[in-house]
Amino acid sequence: MKHLLVIVSVLLVGLSFAKADCTMAVTVTGAISASTLDYLERAEKRALEKGCKSLYVRMNTPGGHLQSTRLIVERILASPIPYLCLITPSGGHAGSAGAIILQACHVNGGVTATNIGAATPILGTGEQISDDLRKKMINDTVSWLEGVTKLRGRSLEFSRDIITEAKALSSEESHKIKALDILASNEQDFLTKAKGLSVLLQDKKEQGQVVVGPLVEFEPDLRQKVLSFIADPEFAYLLFMGSIALLYVEITHPGLIAPGVIGGMGLVLSLVAFHKLDVAWGGLALIILGIVFLILEVFLPSFGVLGVGGLISVFVGSLFLFDRETSGYVLSLPLIISVVSVLALFFFGIGYLALKTIRHKSGDTDSDLLKYEGRVMKVNETGHAGQIQIMGEVWQFVSEDSLKEGDAVNVTARQGLTLNVKKVK
Repeated sequence: MKHLLVIVSVLLVGLSFAKADCTMAVTVTGAISASTLDYLERAEKRALEKGCKSLYVRMNTPGGHLQSTRLIVERILASPIPYLCLITPSGGHAGSAGAIILQACHVNGGVTATNIGAATPILGTGEQISDDLRKKMINDTVSWLEGVTKLRGRSLEFSRDIITEAKALSSEESHKIKALDILASNEQDFLTKAKGLSVLLQDKKEQGQVVVGPLVEFEPDLRQKVLSFIADPEFAYLLFMGSIALLYVEITHPGLIAPGVIGGMGLVLSLVAFHKLDVAWGGLALIILGIVFLILEVFLPSFGVLGVGGLISVFVGSLFLFDRETSGYVLSLPLIISVVSVLALFFFGIGYLALKTIRHKSGDTDSDLLKYEGRVMKVNETGHAGQIQIMGEVWQFVSEDSLKEGDAVNVTARQGLTLNVKKVK
């Protein structure tokens, strides 16, 4: 029994050490955006949850949104574990926002045949910036990046030049001037050289050493893929402007419905992409919007547009609503699909029953009209058209007989809201 306890204890200690020594690995490609921030935040929280001692970031990006970059830098500087950022693979680069993020990383590097730099701020639309605004943006970005660069002990001249002159250098040259800490032949070489380096954590509050363990990949899920699709700066701008245009069309031409549905969903998604709505709050807004669309589907003749739009909105909102790394909860894809399917059956079932009831009622009304006599209330000059009262309702009528007020009539047929009648003899 004692031997068994010893073996179990050794295994538990071994497992705890294996867990504690892991390194969470993520891959950042494409434009830096709100989705990148969300991805890194979730990866860091997952790393802390698993007890990993470092976060390894593979980078290959042309740049991206400045506001997203600022928030990512804030996240890195406040991190309790070191960020190990590498420009990879060979032929890749860290341009613009990527170059700025690399200066914030606790340890940075590049594999051979990569480059870094060209971080001069530009408008996302590609328009020409006025001289005053350009000067303001450049000076603000330079002063901000200088503070980050001093904290990490890297080249101040390089950090200024990539902003003011859009300077870009190869990883080899960047390593020579101390803009990059490590020049590596591959990612394993980088991790080996990073291991044991001394770094400042949590805004200079703590001195630590880099611990590198077995890599644990943090793969992008469906939520991340959807966010990446909408958060591209150019697409987010087009989505916002297009949504405003569609909402304008709906307001000026009420009843079209489709522009209002698409515009409403697009507006919420673009606000998430612009950091005006947190991802979770954006998910809640989409779910509420979707439920409103589904309720309106029952009462408005939208030919299914409101229903389909509502289901899509609820589905996307559910993807955004919970995240394991933020709230401790996660909505599985099968659960989301099941809920959306139940909503579809419920609301479209109600719509079908309502339509069936209306048709049945319409048929009953036609047969009832033929059973009762009506009384002429008003006639025109010819006596062949006017209004009658039947079953407590007032209808328009036409007749081959010449009628006068007070005559009793029978209904022979109905054409929309007009009845064909003949005089009771």
